[in-house]
Amino acid sequence: MRRLLIPVLFSVCAAAYVQELAAQETIAPTTGERVGSARGENVGAYNVVQSWEFGYRYATVGGDDGKYRSDVNYGRGVRLLSSSLTVNSKDGHGKWFDEIVLTTQGLGNDPYESAILRVQKNRIYRYDMTWRLNDYYNPGLTTALGLHLQNTSQRWQDHELTLFPQSKFRIHAGYGHNKEDGPALSTVNLFENERGDIFTLFSNVRREYNSYRIGVDGEWMGIRMSVLRRWEFYKEDTPYSLGGPGAGLNPTDATTLTQYYRSSPIHGDTPSWLGIISSERRLVAFNGRISYAGGTRNFVQNESPAGTGLGGAESYVVLTYGNAKRPTLVGDFNVAVFPAGRWTITNNTSVSNQRIVGDSTYEQFSLSTLNVTLLNFQFLGVRLITNSTDVRFRATKKLSVFAGYRYSNREIRSIQSSSDPTTPFENTLNSQVNMIHAGAFGLNWTIAQPLRLHVAAEVGHSDNPFTSIDPANYHTIDARLQYRKKALSGAAGYKQNYNNNSMTLTSYSSHSRNYFANGSWAANSWFSIDAGYNRLHLDTAGGLLFFGGLPRSTQQTGTSVYLSNIHAGNLGARVAIRGRADVYVGYNITRDAGDGRGSLQTPGTVSALLYNVQTFPLSFESPMARLSIRVTDKIKWNAGYQYYGYHQDFAVNSVLQNYHAHTGYTSLLWAF
Repeated sequence: MRRLLIPVLFSVCAAAYVQELAAQETIAPTTGERVGSARGENVGAYNVVQSWEFGYRYATVGGDDGKYRSDVNYGRGVRLLSSSLTVNSKDGHGKWFDEIVLTTQGLGNDPYESAILRVQKNRIYRYDMTWRLNDYYNPGLTTALGLHLQNTSQRWQDHELTLFPQSKFRIHAGYGHNKEDGPALSTVNLFENERGDIFTLFSNVRREYNSYRIGVDGEWMGIRMSVLRRWEFYKEDTPYSLGGPGAGLNPTDATTLTQYYRSSPIHGDTPSWLGIISSERRLVAFNGRISYAGGTRNFVQNESPAGTGLGGAESYVVLTYGNAKRPTLVGDFNVAVFPAGRWTITNNTSVSNQRIVGDSTYEQFSLSTLNVTLLNFQFLGVRLITNSTDVRFRATKKLSVFAGYRYSNREIRSIQSSSDPTTPFENTLNSQVNMIHAGAFGLNWTIAQPLRLHVAAEVGHSDNPFTSIDPANYHTIDARLQYRKKALSGAAGYKQNYNNNSMTLTSYSSHSRNYFANGSWAANSWFSIDAGYNRLHLDTAGGLLFFGGLPRSTQQTGTSVYLSNIHAGNLGARVAIRGRADVYVGYNITRDAGDGRGSLQTPGTVSALLYNVQTFPLSFESPMARLSIRVTDKIKWNAGYQYYGYHQDFAVNSVLQNYHAHTGYTSLLWAF
């Protein structure tokens, strides 16, 4: 057993100190044919199957390093690229455990790391653990001119213990933890009634979340039931300060910020209940769920800026404080009826009621003019009822059709007082209701045994959209043709989403179309190829009301238009050479053609500003290659190379984030 426990303890300890997850697809770790016997080796009363891939990553980056870090973020160094360990009792009656499964990825300072562990003893217990780390880097929009930045690390861990996992009565308990910290830059708009200058703030992000849960699952006379009790605790204690020397100065005018302080702690807890019931019979099946969460938040924000505006000295104090409760009740019930062999009728009804209740106050006191701004908030409630009914008819063994009706009714209520300090809480309730009616229909058709067609569509209307982007008159189309026969498979399809909306304040419309095709062919045991293509078109148009212009901001109106035409393709091929070597080559490319323009307008006017942010043509490509050679029956040597190239055709403020990066790795995959 000592031989078995050493790698287990190594991985668990390593997972506690290093980091990973996996955002951008990368050439490492190695995939494909395994090394060593699939049956593993016997160690005492257990069978062990394991593999460990140790290696070294390298990376050289040219161009915008910040953009590379936000997209890819792989660097140099030694890594445990991946590992896998399974330990199983040979007779299913181990002394302390019957199964251990451990997988890791990227341990050893990769930007995305993970470790997953499962240990169980048949009929007695099961323990599951997940640990992840994500190094998140965001250089901010180029329009912020380097004044926005975030470089944080986020760590997740989750533990679940289940007693009597194979029985009809189970008890489980769990704990989750999520923590994020690291430096960040942001900005604040101060003075001149929020039309003043932009100043840089520095913050040290500190966010933490803990959850505890306990529950029971049971089954009686074919009815399955679950009850879960959960407690969640959240806190944020991020301080803010001026971003360093010169952060409060403006070389273009006399507006300055000489002093700034902000403290805004938020602490809260959310106890909740969850109940689930389900059952299946010959003619009917149903499941229902109800949950209640009674969240509480205590918060205060103290902000004290001081400086000089165009009108002279500026200094005020802002206080925002309150105690908010967030009771939320959600329930849904689904039932499916099978009245005859060819018919299926399903109905879903869902109800949610979310409220924010409490006395929250915003106070702003100007030390220079002695003016007071006061705003009180007491209540926000959102109630939503939805219902859908679908009928499916199997006309033949190869053809089935379906149709459905969807209905939703949403009401928003709020109490927000005026700025009159003599009437801090008016208790005037404002409400608004909207309803959506939609119809859906489609078919599934096996045209020939390897060829299948799926078509679905939905048409809907909302009588009173709440926001400019809410669906008013919309329709969706989804069609897919799929072919699969032996070693050859492929699919092609089309999706469309169209929303045409009109409101009193502004208007909005959006239209997206997606064409795709993909296929794969495993010609024999040593050669396979796969390829895919996607085209995504998106255009949106809406009204704008904003402050802009020089030398001082004034109210402006305009039209927000955005147009994107994305073409994405991928191609990959694998070749196995006489059972000793494995070669993989691939290529991915994404190209956004935008609206076809080749340059921007000269900045300086509001119309040029709007025109210059209506499209962002760019390209991103990543060719890759990997070679794996079997050294012995238990060792495989791997090497890989991957190129990342990002190119913008043009950029606002002439800030191009173009970069190119050469990355790769070499490793030994060891199975024993």
